Amino acid sequence: MNDSDQPDTPKRMDERKYLAELFRLQTELVKLQAWVKHKGLKIVVIFEGRDAAGKGGVIKRITEYLNPRICRVVALPAPSQRETSQWYFQRYVAHLPAAGEIVLMDRSWYNRAGVERVMEYCSETEYREFLAECPQFERMLVRSGIVLVKYWFSISATEQERRFLARVRNPHKRWKLSPIDLQARARWTDYSKAKDEMFSHCDIDEAPWYVVNADIKEHARLNCMRHLLSLIPYEDLTPDQVSLPQRKPGDDYQRPPASEQNFIPEYYP
Repeated sequence: MNDSDQPDTPKRMDERKYLAELFRLQTELVKLQAWVKHKGLKIVVIFEGRDAAGKGGVIKRITEYLNPRICRVVALPAPSQRETSQWYFQRYVAHLPAAGEIVLMDRSWYNRAGVERVMEYCSETEYREFLAECPQFERMLVRSGIVLVKYWFSISATEQERRFLARVRNPHKRWKLSPIDLQARARWTDYSKAKDEMFSHCDIDEAPWYVVNADIKEHARLNCMRHLLSLIPYEDLTPDQVSLPQRKPGDDYQRPPASEQNFIPEYYP
């Protein structure tokens, strides 16, 4: 199929409108954060999808104004030799939230159903065991009081190719291209089949998958943030405006000479 056979690309939002709506939603997320702390909620949000689908971008916008002590990001590296000998879900359990916390997972235990399955990093038995255990594991989390939200960022092959090429050309983003990412490009159909099978087992009523159309990053960010806010009822606990107290006089204080301290060079005015 060539480009002319593709459906028309949706019209992009005006940048000023996008930034205004982004800021509005980020303000609402600050309110949600206060409510989570006040009520002692425990929230886990999983972000999955193909490489270059925009998961990191939406996480960055969600956390921009939030308190990292309340909302933290979990992006685990490849498991160590010790971790590979553990129960598969064990290293993820250590990162689950306590009361009053939000955890955003940039990839998650679904690595087993995606990259590990396609790249044959796990055995067929381990894969089948995951598909059997995962729904039960997630139901257990929900029964324990955790609000579990799962997002799948969906992009087209054409858009993934464009983003990969942008990373190749930009030295600031080239670190995002790993050998596994390149294999993802070559094994597009394999990843599609793995995703479909994973959905058939793990799209459960207690923790459904929500698919985000991510071909336009800006739209995906806004849609995801707005949807997340809609899932968790919250109230506005914004504190009343305060007045700054007057400084106490410090007539007896003498600042040490600047020459006694190690100031960094001032290259910029």
